[in-house]
Amino acid sequence: MYFMYVDESGDPGLVNSPSPIFTLTGLVVNEQHWNDMQKALLAFRQRMRSSFGLKLREEIHSAKFITSPGPLVRIKRHDRLAILRHFTTELAALPYLSVINVVVDKANKPATYDVHAKAWQALVQRFENTLGYANFPTPLAQRESGMVFADGQPSAQLIAMFRRMRAYNPVPNQIGGGYRNLMVSRVLEDPSFRDSAHSMFIQSADLVAYLLYQNEQPNAYMRKSGGRAYFNKLAPILLRQASPRDPNGVVRL
Repeated sequence: MYFMYVDESGDPGLVNSPSPIFTLTGLVVNEQHWNDMQKALLAFRQRMRSSFGLKLREEIHSAKFITSPGPLVRIKRHDRLAILRHFTTELAALPYLSVINVVVDKANKPATYDVHAKAWQALVQRFENTLGYANFPTPLAQRESGMVFADGQPSAQLIAMFRRMRAYNPVPNQIGGGYRNLMVSRVLEDPSFRDSAHSMFIQSADLVAYLLYQNEQPNAYMRKSGGRAYFNKLAPILLRQASPRDPNGVVRL
């Protein structure tokens, strides 16, 4: 069984939105490696406590970590950026970890375009395809199934989308026009929702989504500090099969 932890960066709105793009990240780990990955992330947090005073219970919410740290303002901004850099290096070094990324460029999208839903559909479809082709690291002899863990409160819209994709999931043909009904079968159950404050895997997905956003549309601080390039450090874990035409495997809508 593969677990995909999902978080986003940017605003999904089209009208008067502060963000020109929207990013969605799925961080994937197999159940066989889950405990090892959890231990590695805990060890990382312990090192950050020793080096920077970041308490284990304090969440690394990447966007707020840099721009609106709240009580974490006690840690200097350049040290908070250093924590994100160390976090990035830690993820990139973890074996058996994979990342699927989706970017929605909101320019010229019609008013009826649902940015959030389209990004999620693309992410789930890529997760389904990768499970079917056994393209995750260390594939087993028998193809496996997957489950999705999403940040935040339960979303009726997202749950309905998952159920609909199991019955009707039209995917455009690349040649000749028309559609195929590629029903999702390997992604099991409704998405399970998690409070990111209590999940290092969700916080990891949040970091990747944020770094992807900053790579594409950096704010002034991330541009000046070099933080916009941190996404490139994640090269070892990017699932390029998700979108072979993109050098980083990013699915672009």
